[in-house]
Amino acid sequence: MTTPEMSVPAGAPEEVVTNAIVRNVDLTAFGFTGNLALITLDNGQDHNRPNTFGPASLASLNSAISDAISLKPDVIAITGKPFIFAAGADLSALSFLSSRDQAVSIGKLGHDVFRRLGEIDIPTFAFINGLALGGGLEVGLHCTYRTLASNAFTALPEVFLGLVPGWGGATLLPQLIGPERAIQVIMLNALNNNTMMKAKDALALGVVDAVYAPADFLENSVAFVANILSGKQKIERKNYSNDPAWDAALAAGKAASLKKYGGADIDAPRKALELISASRTATRTSGFDAEDQALADLTMSDPLRASLYAFNLIQKKRKKVEGAPKPALARKIAKVGIVGAGLMASQLALLFVRNLKCPVVMTDLDQERVDKGVAWVHAEIAKLVEKGRLNKESAHRLTSLVSGSVDQSVFSNADFVIEAIFEELALKQSLFKSLEKIITPDCVLATNTSSLSVEAMSQGLEHPERVIGFHFFNPVAIMPLLEIARTGATDDATTATAVSIGKELKKTMVITKDAPGFVVNRLLIRFMGEITDAIDEGTPPEIADNAMRSVGLPMTPFELLGLVGPGVALHVSEILNKNLGPRYRVSPTMKRFVENGVRTFYIKGEDGKLVSNPQAVALIEKGTSASTSEQVRLRALKALAEEAQMMLNEKVVATAAEIDTCMLLGAGWPMMLGGILPYLDREGISEDVSGERFHPRGVASLP
Repeated sequence: MTTPEMSVPAGAPEEVVTNAIVRNVDLTAFGFTGNLALITLDNGQDHNRPNTFGPASLASLNSAISDAISLKPDVIAITGKPFIFAAGADLSALSFLSSRDQAVSIGKLGHDVFRRLGEIDIPTFAFINGLALGGGLEVGLHCTYRTLASNAFTALPEVFLGLVPGWGGATLLPQLIGPERAIQVIMLNALNNNTMMKAKDALALGVVDAVYAPADFLENSVAFVANILSGKQKIERKNYSNDPAWDAALAAGKAASLKKYGGADIDAPRKALELISASRTATRTSGFDAEDQALADLTMSDPLRASLYAFNLIQKKRKKVEGAPKPALARKIAKVGIVGAGLMASQLALLFVRNLKCPVVMTDLDQERVDKGVAWVHAEIAKLVEKGRLNKESAHRLTSLVSGSVDQSVFSNADFVIEAIFEELALKQSLFKSLEKIITPDCVLATNTSSLSVEAMSQGLEHPERVIGFHFFNPVAIMPLLEIARTGATDDATTATAVSIGKELKKTMVITKDAPGFVVNRLLIRFMGEITDAIDEGTPPEIADNAMRSVGLPMTPFELLGLVGPGVALHVSEILNKNLGPRYRVSPTMKRFVENGVRTFYIKGEDGKLVSNPQAVALIEKGTSASTSEQVRLRALKALAEEAQMMLNEKVVATAAEIDTCMLLGAGWPMMLGGILPYLDREGISEDVSGERFHPRGVASLP
């Protein structure tokens, strides 16, 4: 077979070529007289750079398949370099495509090469020895059989990125494992923050046929081949074309998409469902052709460009923190202190002990609160054992590191102390003054405040240079963002230490100026405030709260309000109103909610669906100036654009990319929007508000 030519678009990064190397393996020692042609994928980089498939890499694999066939083997197998099978398509060139024909060619190129493994007249095997994502798993799906290393993870993340499994996955996987399981892998896992399958899950779902330990994975995989060829082992395949679960499975996939994107009909999940549905009766040719067309449609769309921008941005920010001092300045952390033993403080204690594996001590006002906080951490560690994520020895070691006290003198030898007490400035100022008399001169004092001035907390201290904001998001273990707020007095050693700890905690960090609300809360409260203002003015709640549905946000403003609580939202809005002015209006409706103990605008109706809470509806301000849904949408978006521009002018963060990172990781702004600012650019809101875009044309959008 001759591989079609596919040149890399002008301006795209140079491809790191994954070479495919062929060698012959004699199967005699494994109980079968014959030979196996083994293709190994290897890009020549260390394991931190996974194998990927760009045009040159696909050409190399195509040549290797031809070379393998020329050996006239009994079987062909494909595997990867140590720890890595393949991480799928090289996405770096996609944003540089300028025509739909190019996009179709990329899809066809992958299909033309991979399908040779499924259409040759001898059995083919994929020895998936490590990470296999997207096209990495798809090349395995084209093979007749698949083995997987027990420590490997695999997934089809395309829908999460705004794509579809376009190199055979959307067609082959439903035919292999049936509609329900295919929806789980292609849709539900992807929409659930790109959940990956562990080896045992992939085996249970039927994605792979056998799982072996990594130490002798290759030997056992070859033995598996010999058993299949000799007839000692048989793998039965089922025809799912008449499975009665098709309609229910597709409906479940659609429901998951609508829930993820707040009811918006998003292209990628819709097209994925169409392909999965078509796979019920599709041939390989018809299914692959449909994948090519769907992939091209999505590739030549703004949501895909935005997703790639967001994906690459997140990867970059995980590795490098903008404005971080030299790592050598960071101090070693051997003990952590946490002031507070409530839920937030307890979550912090669990995070610190699991990742730093050093003593963590909690304090609170009385022994009952302390005991409750420590018990919560111990219970969560025990749950990790039950789930098989920790062994008993490791759990015992972690449990022994967590303690509590009502005496703050336990912080005397701590290297890092963080407070997580009530959001009251005077309380925090008093706390820091008392702590300064106890802790060592080098101990860092951190605050988990979400909106108060860090610099104000450090006023009157002898060493304000060691005070820093360390703002986590709830739930602490899941939310990846950490806002590090540096005051005018915070020194480089303190900042470097904070960044070093953040890396140990596996958080993505953004260093912000010590400004009210930092980034996420400042934007979210402004955004939510425009919605509540519209309601207070007389817009029906169902119109105002659903005005942003088409954007694809994971929840409406009032649903978010129910999550964070009206009390917290009101408190933060009052702080921002005091510090930033009347554009942060304190809603009379929110005040009434708090005064009357109303925690949520929505409650579950008799049918289990969310309905308006009559108690909340009765407390809404009775305005007379109603707005339309579109007026509310534009109002909220313009407020976001205005606030973001102010933040950049005030140098709250270094670049627009930092704002996008914060909203993607701290507020769940959809990947397909590319963060908040590319969306405002594409909608024309940015230029309408400030006369300029936040990003150049072509960033997170078509040129």
